[in-house]
Parts: sequence; C-alpha cells; structure tokens
Amino acid sequence: MGADNTGADHRDADGRTVAGKSEPRVHTLGDSLSGTNLERAGDHNQRVTLQAVRAAGAPITRADIADLTGLTAPAIANITKRLLNDGMILKAGRQFGGRGQPATKLVVNPDGAFSIGLNIDRDHIAIVALDFLGNVRARACREVHFAMPDEVVAFFKAEVDKIVADKIIDLERLVGIGIGLPDDLGRVPVANRPDAYQVWSEIDVAALFNEVLPVPVYIENDAAAASIGEMQFGHGLRNRSFIYTIISAGLGGGLVIDGHYYRGADGRSGEIGFLPVKDENGQSQSLEDMVSLYALYDYLRKAGFEVSTPEDLENLPAEAQSRVDAWLDRAANHLFEPFLVMSCAINPEAHFIGGRLPATYIEALCTRLNRKFESYHGRIKTLAPVKRAELAVDAAARGAGILPFNDRYLPIREALMKTS
Repeated sequence: MGADNTGADHRDADGRTVAGKSEPRVHTLGDSLSGTNLERAGDHNQRVTLQAVRAAGAPITRADIADLTGLTAPAIANITKRLLNDGMILKAGRQFGGRGQPATKLVVNPDGAFSIGLNIDRDHIAIVALDFLGNVRARACREVHFAMPDEVVAFFKAEVDKIVADKIIDLERLVGIGIGLPDDLGRVPVANRPDAYQVWSEIDVAALFNEVLPVPVYIENDAAAASIGEMQFGHGLRNRSFIYTIISAGLGGGLVIDGHYYRGADGRSGEIGFLPVKDENGQSQSLEDMVSLYALYDYLRKAGFEVSTPEDLENLPAEAQSRVDAWLDRAANHLFEPFLVMSCAINPEAHFIGGRLPATYIEALCTRLNRKFESYHGRIKTLAPVKRAELAVDAAARGAGILPFNDRYLPIREALMKTS
C-alpha cells in the first residue's frame, strides 16, 4: 500500500489516536450525495403520479399522466390502481373519441386525506381544517395580541372539538397537524410585548398539541409554511421558481427554486425583515419595523386613526385613505431594493406577496413595485413581476396545514434521500 503522508492524526477502531494518519474526511455535500433505494424510488413515483393528477386541475387519463411524468404505462397502471384502492384518487368518467377502449379519467379525492393547520402570531391565532385539495373545510380565527401558550391550546382544543362534533373531516384520514409560527416568536422585540411572552421561545411547541389529537405534529416557520403552501396549492403549480414575501405582524419570506422549497443554511431563506433601512428621520430601523401590519397600525395611529386588526383596515373612514396611500408609497420604496436584488440574484419567475395585509392593499403595493421595476427593464433583461399570492388569506395557517400532506404524499426531494 502507498504511504499516508498527510501527517495528521486519526483514531483507530479502538478509539486511540494514531499519529501520522488522517481521519476519514467528512465532506459537506450532504443531500447531494444521498442515495436512494427501490422502496424510496417507488414511493417517489407514487408521489409524482398523485401530484400529476392533482396539478392537472381537471380529470386526466393514465396516458396523459405517463406523458407528464415520463413513467411507463405499466408503472402508471400499477400506481393508479394502488391510489384508487387507497381512496386517494377517484374515477371521473371516460374519455371518448380515441382508438380502442375509452380511457378512464382520474381526479384527486378531496376526502382522501385531511389535515389541520394552525398559525400562531403576535396578533392572532388561526386554525383551518383542510382536505387533500387544499380546500378549507373549517376555519376559526381569533384576533388577540400576544396570546400565551395556554390560551392558544385552549382555543385550538375548543375548535378541534367542534370540527370533530360536526364531522367536518374524517378523523381516520387525518394525517397530521401543521403549525406555522415566526422564528424567535418570543424573543424578537416589538412594541408592547409582555416579558412573559418570551416563553414561546423556550417551550416545546409540538408537545403542547400532541395530547389534543393522536397524530404527528409538524412545526415550520410561518413564512416557510406559506411559501410551501403556495408551492403545492397556489401559483406554484404554474411557477416552479418564485420568491414569497409574507406581510403579517412582522415581515418574512421564503424561496422556492425548481419546484422545491429552499431552506438556506439556517432555514431562513428569503428572510428580509431584519434588513436595516432608514426611516423619515434618518434613523436606522429594521425593514419589518417599516413594512408590516404593526408598522401600518402605528403609522395610522400617529395620524389619529386607532386600528389593531386587518378588519379595522378594511373599514377605515375615507379621510384615512390618504394616510394608507402614503404608507403604501413608503412600503414600496423600502421593499424596492431588496426585491430588485433578490430578483437579479435568483432569477425567479415571479415574486408573490401574501399574508394578512388586506388584499386590496397587497394589490396596490404590487402595482407600485411593478411601476418602479419598469424603469429598469432596459438595463435588466429579466425582472420578476410582483403579484398577490393565491393563498394570501390565512396563508400561514393553510401552508402549515399542507405540511402533513407534503411529508406523506407530495413529491419532495427528501422522499428520495436514503440518509435523511
């Protein structure tokens, strides 16, 4: 054998340090070197097939599924047979006019699986019960600032009890609970935050809800949850790469690249809320201090208009509109450079804005940003249009509710990773 001349030490099988030998190098390529096996490949093909039926938006034949997925006709026949037996898809008539026997058309069964999504934020709690098409079967929302864990759990349990009593969903097909909440919920300093609210950053959130229903609990950053929801049930069905920005009590975001949610090194991709900006007085502020629901509430309050909920924003007196327009102008000015940089760096198909800011405000903000981009079209060949997200309302709650579906049924890179 050749000599090892690295000069480094390494440990032998008994754990002793051996001079002159190097430790086996641990590379950092991670998932890119993760292999798969036949079982995982089969699971992935089933996920892809189910996604093809779901994304079609209309009854689809097995031949069309094969064309979309690149899988063989026999493979599609076997997979769709399993999905029919499992109740995940349904037959929806036949397609006539071709050669041979009329082809059976297939659709997703909305009752094939159910989930519950929960969004916990500094100014509200929202619960949704979703079917497998992402439709909201039940919804409950409470506008409450800085709700403590026991209050959130009590509200969740009461609403779940109603869902169960009214038989809104089939509990035997409930696959999980998804929870979306801001990172560092209890630590980020915001106005009027009680000291006790820090408990949210110290407790095991999943454990709080494990006792309510005997199903898996999935936890995700609220912006990531909203991005994943948009990817699987919103504009993401037509746009494989996009930026998502959520405007809620704070400001967050996420990235979807080539049909996959991109987490970044620390799970904070697209997180622009903490970028430094200057206010009207030249003082340094974080971007979310200037662009968020709390920022808008404060801006209106300083002009004598008391607001504390999105519903208040939709019922403002006419004289407050000029103040709202001024805030939207300011918000567009602050968002313009971060959006421009992200669009140039990532080259997405679109940039979506969602969250609890009223839809008319989001549309007006998108219009302002797109107008600002127009002056750059001569110098920058491709700039992503800014649009309102399809899942804008209850985006974080609905996105959280999709997390169990994502884990169990939908195509994700992790489903192929043998080592994950």
